[in-house]
Amino acid sequence: MLSRLDFTESKYEELSIKISDPSVMADQKEWQRLCKEHAELEVVVNKYREYRKTVEDIEANKEMLNDKLEKELKEMVDEELKDLNEKKEIYEKELRILLLPKDPNDDKNVFIEIRGGAGGDEAALFAANLFRMYTRYAERHRWKVELMSSNETDIGGFKEVVFMLRGESVFSKLKYESGVHRVQRVPDTESSGRIHTSTATVAIMPEVEDVDVVIGPNDLRIDVFRASGHGGQCVNTTDSAVRITHLPTGLVVSCQDEKSQLKNKEKALKVLKARLHEKAEAERSAGIAEDRKSQVGTGDRSERIRTYNYPQGRVTDHRIGLTLYRLESFLDGDIDEMINALITVDQAEKMKAMGSNE
Repeated sequence: MLSRLDFTESKYEELSIKISDPSVMADQKEWQRLCKEHAELEVVVNKYREYRKTVEDIEANKEMLNDKLEKELKEMVDEELKDLNEKKEIYEKELRILLLPKDPNDDKNVFIEIRGGAGGDEAALFAANLFRMYTRYAERHRWKVELMSSNETDIGGFKEVVFMLRGESVFSKLKYESGVHRVQRVPDTESSGRIHTSTATVAIMPEVEDVDVVIGPNDLRIDVFRASGHGGQCVNTTDSAVRITHLPTGLVVSCQDEKSQLKNKEKALKVLKARLHEKAEAERSAGIAEDRKSQVGTGDRSERIRTYNYPQGRVTDHRIGLTLYRLESFLDGDIDEMINALITVDQAEKMKAMGSNE
């Protein structure tokens, strides 16, 4: 670990010289890229320097203990040495986490797609609950929410809703939310009070640059049609809705939430690129993914990453076995405790893997 940290510090110092070079600054794009890399390394280097200073202080205190000290002074040195060793252990853990391979998508904005799964109208209502949960979570983090497309039901649910979250390190927080979410509750329409189980699928897709996804000139079929459902005066009276079909894969994206056909087309293309990128990543990492089911599953009740149980007021994440008994606040967007726990478990697994490879 120390050799990697020394290398990181050397690279950081080289970058410090480069970003101060007027000839490098002349190329703004390259300069900004180097500044970003420099800022990322700075966090590691500063922590490494704090760690190194702590190690030096430990050695200095040990040397003091070798001298003949008065009892009171020796006790003070012993106590300080204890604190320094604890601090050293904390720094070592933090540095191991900082040295973990960085997900290239962590800093990106995301598209979130939520679909009602098994359960009909109740599943669509649950999809609306999840939509509200993530938008409230975004508000807590001061992220911008942009609706891309939606297919509402008559009773206020969503058959499907796609929206974008823009902000700092959005993907790094939400990437663990992909999968089947299950709800257990008594529907408003259930007169006998029987608990129903329904599902909704969630897909988290990082925003991609044009260079990340190449679409051939003959790969798309674009259809326009009259929007349906809720909308403004113009939405339902003009051919503003857009449906884009990616012919090589069969992926279809529709958007009708804007009055402008051009804006709907732009939004649909963004979502399509994100889906194509996600599909390619899934195929590379898993060797499967015939379609988007590789990420979100089929939506069957038996498949789930998390259960929201209304009668017991609890939410359980089955991947890490964590249960929180505060369902109401969780659905109001207070999900940081769960997300931080998922991040911690993921980091621990990666550290374990990294340790076995060293």
